Amino acid sequence: MFQSRRKKYQTLNDDELLTLYKSKAQSLILGEYYLRYSHLVFGVALKYFKNKADAEDITMIVFETLPDKLAKHNIHNFKNWLYSVTKNACLMKLRKKGELTAELKTELEDVNDISDAHLREVQLTQLEKAISDLANEQRICIQLFYIEQKSYQQITEETQLPLKK
Repeated sequence: MFQSRRKKYQTLNDDELLTLYKSKAQSLILGEYYLRYSHLVFGVALKYFKNKADAEDITMIVFETLPDKLAKHNIHNFKNWLYSVTKNACLMKLRKKGELTAELKTELEDVNDISDAHLREVQLTQLEKAISDLANEQRICIQLFYIEQKSYQQITEETQLPLKK
C-alpha cells in the first residue's frame, strides 16, 4: 500500500503535494518531502555547523516542525521556503549556543531584510494576479492609474470611458 501511494506522490510536484497535504494532512506526504529534500536541508545545516551530528539534528528538527509550519504559512515555492526555514533554524541554534560570528550576525540581519523583501514580492505577485482577474476595462484603468500613474483625465481620454465610470 505504501509503495502505491509513494508512486502516486512521486508524480506530483511540490505545489500539488502541498495542496494535497493541506486537505488531507497525511504523514506519507511529509515522508515524500523528506525523501526529496532531506539531503538539501542536511547540506545547508552542514554549511553552518561544519559538524555532521548538528546537521543531522537540524534536519530532524526542520522536518519535525514541518506540519505546524505548513499549516501556518502560505507557501508559493516550497524548495525556497524550506531553504529559508532551514537557514533560520541553523542561525537560531547557533545564536542559542552563542557561536554566532560577526559574519553570521550580518547574515541573520540580512535574513530579516530578505524576509521583508520576499513578503513584498509575494504581495506584488498576488496583486498582479488579482489585477489580471479583473474585467478588461477595470484592469486597464487600474494599470493606467496605479502602475503608469496617469491622472483620471488622462485615463478618460485614453480609454474613452466617462469619468464617473
